[in-house]
Parts: sequence; structure tokens; C-alpha cells
Amino acid sequence: MLDAKGLISSFIEPWRNSRFANIHQAPWDFVGNIEALLRQQIAGLDPSYQRVDEVAVHRTARLEPGAVVKGPAIIGPNCFIAAAAYLRGGVYLERDCIIGPSSELKTSVMFAGSKLAHMNFVGDSIIGADVNIEAGAIIANYRNELESRNIRIGYREQVINTGVGKFGALVGDGSRIGANAVIAPGALLERGSIVGRLQLIDQKPED
Repeated sequence: MLDAKGLISSFIEPWRNSRFANIHQAPWDFVGNIEALLRQQIAGLDPSYQRVDEVAVHRTARLEPGAVVKGPAIIGPNCFIAAAAYLRGGVYLERDCIIGPSSELKTSVMFAGSKLAHMNFVGDSIIGADVNIEAGAIIANYRNELESRNIRIGYREQVINTGVGKFGALVGDGSRIGANAVIAPGALLERGSIVGRLQLIDQKPED
């Protein structure tokens, strides 16, 4: 039987030494709780972070004019957020992350060195270290096309019933997602996954 609570650490090596290391939840439960977890983390940050309301930005991070960050959010060292980027719903960038122009990141965590090129949407997701998401690629978080919004995942010949209506993807370290690719809600992409340009990844099991 799949251990859903161990999925994050098995896909993302830095998780084991991160500020979330003591959290053992399924990925969809973690992102569902991310706002409360970030508020706890913000309260304990050191003075290298500048705080305005519920947004904490490391002194080495850079936000271009026109970028919008709505709290709670933690922007780590050497991160870069470009003009017209939009971060909301609980966002954590570990370090050296790039959010490109006109990209939207919602209720998500990104680990060191990961990048959204530009004009991306990533929702309710956990992105590992050194993940590159090319221009226009989308990680969707909601099954608008189905009568039942409950997200079910087909993975390793098992069917996982998440019990949630919103979850994007768990993307393992070192993965590459090509331009204009679409990751349908409820994807588990193992370390080093390659998604081609214009490719659709949909792990919804057959009914």
C-alpha cells in the first residue's frame, strides 16, 4: 500500500532538511494547510528577512516593480520575482528561485533553484529543487470538467483518492516541463521527469 505521507520526502530530497521536515502529510493535505504553516514560520524568521504584514522577503531577494505578493509568503535568499508576477494563497520559495514575468504561483512551495519562465500558472503544488518549467506551461489544480471535483490519482497501479477538490502536482527534483505543457490536477512526477513541449500529463484513473 502506498504511503502517501512519505511521498514528498521521497520525491524531494531537500525536504528532509527544510523548515517543513517534521511535517508528515500527504502532498494534498500539506498544500491545504500551507497558509497556517507559513504564518507559524514567519513568526520565527531571523532578521535577515524583511517583513511587511504577512510577507517576509530575504534581504538578498529581488522583486521587480509590478510584482504582486500576497501573504502569507516567504521569499528566500537570492530569489527573483519579475514584473507582473503574481504570488498568492500561501507561497514559499526556498532560495535561488525565479518567478518569471506574468507567471502566477498559488498555494505552492518551490525548492532551491527552481524556475517558472514566464506566463505560467502553478496552483496548489509542491515543486522540488532544480525544476525548470518553460514558458506557458501550466500545472492545473481544479477539475473543472468533471461533475465530481474530488481529485483521484492513478499511480503505480494504485488509485489514490485524495479527498480534496484542489491539488496540482508533486514535482520531483530535477524535473523539466516543456513550453505550453499542461499538467492536469493530481499529478505525481518523480525525480528527473521530462515533460515535452505541448505534452499533456493526466494521471486521472479511468472510471
